[in-house]
Amino acid sequence: MEKILEEFSRIPTPCISDALGGMNGLDHAIKPLQEDYRVCGRAMTVKAPAGDNRIVLEALRRSEPGKVLVVDMKGETYRATMGDFMVGLARTLGIVGLVFDGVIRDIADIRALKFPVFCRGTCMAASAKSGGGEIDVPVSCGGVSIKPGDIVVGDADGVVVVPYEREEETLVEARRKVEKDRERAERVGASREGAIKYLDSILG
Repeated sequence: MEKILEEFSRIPTPCISDALGGMNGLDHAIKPLQEDYRVCGRAMTVKAPAGDNRIVLEALRRSEPGKVLVVDMKGETYRATMGDFMVGLARTLGIVGLVFDGVIRDIADIRALKFPVFCRGTCMAASAKSGGGEIDVPVSCGGVSIKPGDIVVGDADGVVVVPYEREEETLVEARRKVEKDRERAERVGASREGAIKYLDSILG
């Protein structure tokens, strides 16, 4: 794993979001299937027709280990982007996580895979395989513009995207936020007096 990805993998998404000014967080409905899931990697993007996953299969075929597959499925919630078999293929191929602006199916079996999937939820209907779509192009996923190679970080709070051209400065600011939060917690402590002093310092 690249050093910068290792660094981002240790930082909570709220701190990364703060470093980006509250921008670049995917729609709040896109969450991990389990709270302990965490993902960090560079985006391989897919623009798919709503309800059709043939291009997703093609993306799996072209994928490289270490990538996060980000699929713009237009928020489709009636037909599943993937089921357990395709998620298992993604894991076997070395993809480190899946982010869908859509839904999945076979949720119990996918959870058993212990593989990070972030999506809008679940449904029962399968996608069509008629074709269409594009791979490794800019997409809009969960209301955020994502380019191939951008850094994608997801945890229990959701998914945030760090644009490739801003990753160094964002890392510096995110580290600063982590340290600031740590210092604040130490300063306030667990006492009522510490909490009152902190509130007074903020409220003046």
